[in-house]
Amino acid sequence: MKLLHLADLHLGKTVLEAPMLEEQEAFLKKILELVDERGVDAVLMAGDLYDRSVPPAEAVELLDGFLSALSGRGIPVLAAAGNHDSPERLDFGSRIFTRGGLYIAGRYRPELTRVRLADAHGPVDVTLLPFLRPVTVRAALSTAPQEQDGEKGEAGIRTTEDAVRAALAACPPEPGVRQVLVAHQFVCAGGMPPATCDSETPYAGGVEAVDVSCFDGYDYVALGHLHRPQRVGRDTVRYAGSPLKYSLSEAGHVKSCPLVTLGLTGVEDIELIPLRPLHDLRRVKGELEELLQMGRGREEAGDYLWAVLTGERVPDPAERLRTVYPRLLHVEYQQYTAGGSVEEEIQAEKALSPGELFERFYHTMTGGEPTARQRELLTAALDRAARKEEKAV
Repeated sequence: MKLLHLADLHLGKTVLEAPMLEEQEAFLKKILELVDERGVDAVLMAGDLYDRSVPPAEAVELLDGFLSALSGRGIPVLAAAGNHDSPERLDFGSRIFTRGGLYIAGRYRPELTRVRLADAHGPVDVTLLPFLRPVTVRAALSTAPQEQDGEKGEAGIRTTEDAVRAALAACPPEPGVRQVLVAHQFVCAGGMPPATCDSETPYAGGVEAVDVSCFDGYDYVALGHLHRPQRVGRDTVRYAGSPLKYSLSEAGHVKSCPLVTLGLTGVEDIELIPLRPLHDLRRVKGELEELLQMGRGREEAGDYLWAVLTGERVPDPAERLRTVYPRLLHVEYQQYTAGGSVEEEIQAEKALSPGELFERFYHTMTGGEPTARQRELLTAALDRAARKEEKAV
């Protein structure tokens, strides 16, 4: 069985006020070609189908056309909601759509959506786990008929990892059947965070982190939420990444989508199929005249461009660059400090967690290190902030 893993389509997205709808339409056409060429048996969509909870009409039409084309080919689609999606809107008509092979899990319910597919080797169960917050799972499990067991019950669900473990424990996979999970969460491996970028929502205090061990027992875990394609802990737990570059920080990404082949006992092969956009997003650096000369008459001049200028400042550099690069997104001058470029320092700080940023700030202000009690107070404050955010959603 061949499963194509997609995630983070973000239909309706704009990048620095540049609409991406044309790029997204071209990408989805390529996916349909890929489905036909590679004999794909089912498509997994791991959340953030739309860029916002109320997507523009054009984005809805685009997704409708894509899903209809897959349904017309007899290809099952198994999708879970992401944090950018509206669970209620994605759930609309979902029970009817199953007749056409479209399975969508929008809102979380204790009885997770589980779809049984089959190939020559027997059954394959695909479980859909929409984006979870602890408050959502606590509320759902408190009304579900179940035994409450202190920390193991709904009262013990404090972090997102608690919520994911409780949700999966409430609907365990059937032994002896190959298992696939589609999920949209921030997944770490042994405390090591995955690679992130500017277009993703930062979380405070680590309360959103879910350890990869939550997914033991699943042959393949199709993740969404992070835009860089990457494995987490093992090859069979993987972020597909976004199909397009949705922020300047993604300029260096190599986009792909996993084509997963299941055999008799589980995953036989994972092929990362490169995704080439209609127009790439590139970062170029140099003096203004150098960049102008470099782009004249070249096809790459039609790409989305992030220009970092060196040398002396000149008036209206963006206007001059757009005469050669019509899709210029951003232009800036490289800045320097005693320790190197400002750009390098900013990128280093973005990689720090809120706790690490606090410790750096504390050391700058006092010359010392925070005490264990101060660290505890910081963790508690970050946790309260996260819970307050959950209630506001």
